[in-house]
Amino acid sequence: MLKDKIKMIVTDLDNTLLRTDKTISDYTAQILNKCRDKNIKIAFATARPKRVITEFLERFPFDCYAIHNGAVIYVGEEKIFHCGISSDITKNILLALSRDFPEVTLSVEIDDIIYANFDKDQWEHTRVRSDFIDLPNKPAEKIITAMSNINGDITVLEKYLPENLYAEISSDIIRPIALIMNREASKQNAVKFLADYYNFDLSEVAAFGDDYNDIEMLRECGIGVAVTNAIDEAKAVADFICESNDDDGVAKWIEKHIF
Repeated sequence: MLKDKIKMIVTDLDNTLLRTDKTISDYTAQILNKCRDKNIKIAFATARPKRVITEFLERFPFDCYAIHNGAVIYVGEEKIFHCGISSDITKNILLALSRDFPEVTLSVEIDDIIYANFDKDQWEHTRVRSDFIDLPNKPAEKIITAMSNINGDITVLEKYLPENLYAEISSDIIRPIALIMNREASKQNAVKFLADYYNFDLSEVAAFGDDYNDIEMLRECGIGVAVTNAIDEAKAVADFICESNDDDGVAKWIEKHIF
């Protein structure tokens, strides 16, 4: 039975666990707390930075979490993993894209601060306006560009990236974007890292998601569950399809199959 098999639940946030209004319902929080009462670890894996998930950490105390698509992993308040893009390569990529695509909107996450070449009202979480010449001498967690600025073609980015980096589309916001990250930074790698940390097998992990960056963990974990509002590619690899994020699909699936 699944209730005897699953030892960790990993879920995406946006459009999966969170409702469209970016809240977690009381019902969902109750079900997740019930999992923890049964010694099932609860984790989330998100492309979001830490500063914008604080409210969810306060709303519900997750055991562990991966941010920036797995570039940074926390167990409680302890950071146990970090992989990024070196400062010199970050600067080279940003300046080259700015040169070749003068209208490109670019931003970069460094140490929980976002630096962008456009004003705050164009992007909700902009913190520092930058031309990318004088960035901090620290690794970047990810580089972000609007797909519309590269003609909607993610392969355009390939010539700018060394072999240890990759680009991935994110479709979970109004404005589709491309994320540039270290190849070690992926949700599936984060799940594997956490499973090893807790001495679980991947077959003992249930994963929930909706987008491109969730596909690998939906496919590789013991149980992969896509919400009904997921992209077709995610639903195609999932073992189960649950109700939508606005209908508490994750919590309802857990209550039905785990409890």
